[in-house]
Amino acid sequence: MARVPEPEVMDDAAEAQAYSSASAEAYLSKIDDSFVEHAIGLIGPAPGHAIDIGCGPGQILKKLSARLPDWKFCGVDRSFAMIRLATESDRKGDQSHAAGSAGSAEGNVQFVPGDANSLPFRDAGFDLVLCNSVLHHMREPSRLLAEIRRIAKPNAGILLRDLRRPSRISYSFHVRWHGRHYEGLMYKLYCDSVRAAYTCEELAAMLRSVGISGARVFAHGSTHLGIERIGRSSGAPDC
Repeated sequence: MARVPEPEVMDDAAEAQAYSSASAEAYLSKIDDSFVEHAIGLIGPAPGHAIDIGCGPGQILKKLSARLPDWKFCGVDRSFAMIRLATESDRKGDQSHAAGSAGSAEGNVQFVPGDANSLPFRDAGFDLVLCNSVLHHMREPSRLLAEIRRIAKPNAGILLRDLRRPSRISYSFHVRWHGRHYEGLMYKLYCDSVRAAYTCEELAAMLRSVGISGARVFAHGSTHLGIERIGRSSGAPDC
């Protein structure tokens, strides 16, 4: 099935709110949990600095910060609507934490606007680089991969995960089945995202062209694919 690109920025308030509401549902929360577990498996015991490129409303970093309180996290998104959602929910979490309820981690997460094509960070500054469901939005995905290579330390863990585009024959069944948890605008956004996603072969070709040392393409079930690199500080061998 031919790829149909999506807009790079989800800055429409209704779209951002639909994504944010859906991210609180049990289904997407489980997907986020699997991403968090995958990310934790790529790092060593020492604390460090992590970045989430295209952080959306910040749910990944908030889950990670609760698991890794000694780390520092930075979430970057080009959408000001998403940054507002992330900072507003983070502020509410801090207030509920102060009141004795479970909330976001104290002071180890920040959210800033930024363009994934040209990130405002120095070279080799991060011990863990994350990117979830962003690649299919990019007009020039190799630029995102080049930025990941640039800002990651040589021994940093890297985890990029995205949707996987099915064949033309299986597309209708694929979106009906895997999108059954969504409705209305969120279902439309999901279908658009699947059409805009890449195949394993396309992603492998991108990775070869950019040359991120030690990284490999992986498949996560029939719905997702991505790029991972185990941080050498974890004591695990290179991929």
